[in-house]
Amino acid sequence: MSRRKDVAAAMGFAGGLLVGLIVWSQQTQKSRRNLFSSIPLKRLAALGYLRTQRTIHNARLLRDYIQWEQNPRLKKTGEFVLRTVEASLDD
Repeated sequence: MSRRKDVAAAMGFAGGLLVGLIVWSQQTQKSRRNLFSSIPLKRLAALGYLRTQRTIHNARLLRDYIQWEQNPRLKKTGEFVLRTVEASLDD
């Protein structure tokens, strides 16, 4: 009986992890439009998404964002993401 409970617990954990990853993925894809949101957490999520979408358009968008951003931590994160995107475009 204990073996069944262990398997059920492991399956529940794996299922929860999978659902969490799917929801996070959907949220980050939606978050691109939140780059200029008034909510800092949404801006951070948008930066995370843009880091994976390395295009010239997004590099330009990030340059605009860096000039606009007032929060020093988010501005620094935006600069890092921009460098990452630009480096991948150079390759």
